[in-house]
Amino acid sequence: MLDKTLPYFNVIMKRQAGLPIAQHALPAEFSLSAFVPGDEMEWAHIETAVGEFMTVDEALAYFQATYLPHRDELVRRCLFLRRDDGQAVGTITGWWNTTEERRNPSVHWLAVLPDYQRLGLGKALVSECLKQLVWLEGNRDIFLHTQTWSHRAIAIYLKAGFEFVRQGSFGGYPNNYDKAMPILRTVLPSLVH
Repeated sequence: MLDKTLPYFNVIMKRQAGLPIAQHALPAEFSLSAFVPGDEMEWAHIETAVGEFMTVDEALAYFQATYLPHRDELVRRCLFLRRDDGQAVGTITGWWNTTEERRNPSVHWLAVLPDYQRLGLGKALVSECLKQLVWLEGNRDIFLHTQTWSHRAIAIYLKAGFEFVRQGSFGGYPNNYDKAMPILRTVLPSLVH
């Protein structure tokens, strides 16, 4: 869940090329699957449940406009975490953003349903997404945009080798490093940046 009690500021993170990717095994009752047509409804439900969108319809419209035009890429890049009964409980997408002429690999939309958080599932999703991005894009720097409201996800990203970008950005995202860091230090006291 997003922590909307905090002020909202944009955070940019980068993972340097060449870092090893930690393995995080899923509990036996969970598995990963690739996007198949129709999964956009599950994506919209998950992202709305964690507070990224106000309504499922809003989330679905975003997904349809942003990702469905690239259906072949979705199959290779959008992952779902499923229970044994097939219900999707989490998702992540290894995508890209364009910065001027450069295509930057980036992590999009990590989310795990609230009832399944704090079980290590987010770490497993990030690990698998990073492996896919390296396979698809080569061993390059990987970026992500997040926000202060997602401090629990930021803790996962830090453990996965991402670092805060102090200046600059990618893909046109704003970077509020100077405003975000004092807030993040209050909720992630282990930060020494």
